Amino acid sequence: MRARTVYLAKKAGYAFVTVLVVIIFNFLLFRVMPGDPARLLLPRGRAIEKSVILSMREFYGLDKPIATQLVIYIVQTLQLNFGYSFYYKAPVASVIAASLPNTLVLVGISEAISILLGFYTGAIAGWKRGKPIDLISTSFGLVFWSMPTFWIGIVLIMTFSVWLGIFPVTGVRTIELIHASLLQQIADMGMHLVLPVITLTLVSYAEYLLIMRNSLIDVMTEDFVLTARAKGLTEDQVLKRHVIPNALLPSITTIALALSFVIGGALQTEIIFSYPGIGMLTWQALQFRDYALLQGLFFIDAVLVVIANFAADIIYTYIDPRVKLQ
Repeated sequence: MRARTVYLAKKAGYAFVTVLVVIIFNFLLFRVMPGDPARLLLPRGRAIEKSVILSMREFYGLDKPIATQLVIYIVQTLQLNFGYSFYYKAPVASVIAASLPNTLVLVGISEAISILLGFYTGAIAGWKRGKPIDLISTSFGLVFWSMPTFWIGIVLIMTFSVWLGIFPVTGVRTIELIHASLLQQIADMGMHLVLPVITLTLVSYAEYLLIMRNSLIDVMTEDFVLTARAKGLTEDQVLKRHVIPNALLPSITTIALALSFVIGGALQTEIIFSYPGIGMLTWQALQFRDYALLQGLFFIDAVLVVIANFAADIIYTYIDPRVKLQ
């Protein structure tokens, strides 16, 4: 127990240091970008007095030395205070919170389908290596994995929205149904989700399929699989009791990282379908050079990846006895 506590404390320390490095890099990255944020906040196409620009810089703390700005930024970020959005004229946290539910629904559903479908077909493909089902499923996944996300989205829009008129093209809901019954609104939101979810699922499905397939093939060469067969277990018993549980171990980190990207949104998909999530918010912040909002978005994405890796390390210590608590 003490060894595990020391191990986890060490991993937590590494994670905290990584977060500090991310904060510093996040601060410096946006300070070297072109353009003056204070000037961008003021009306364009007209002469602005220098005193007004200086006042704006003072209001946002841009007049302070870089070192002072960095210290203030680190303290505020650790307090989850991401500042004030230049473009939306609102706290960054509230701007992100407004778009977060849409992204959680879209990317969450897509990742859940991709993980379940990818691991299931990957296990079958690995178990039936070289057979038609292996070749078909692997080829299907690789074909869509190699296609650009925006191209798949455009094809789906042209086919099912423009030509067939089955699904809506953009947004998360139909404005005309805002006063409809709850059941109608849920059905309407579901119709808006179909094409974006299919797009994300198609491009990420192959990743989980290949990971599971290759991991299962490696496990099948282990001695304990041969021992299980020598004991008289059926092929189904060997697969379900011994091969699949061990083949899932390398997938833990992949699943953890995938769940961390749920918050980050899907930039290309959300832009193609005009879906108001975190991905679309990131694109708009880039367009308007909303540095405070970009810093908040990038920081959240980076920290979630760090947390995902830390969570994977913790899980490994409990399910894989081969992990040494050093």
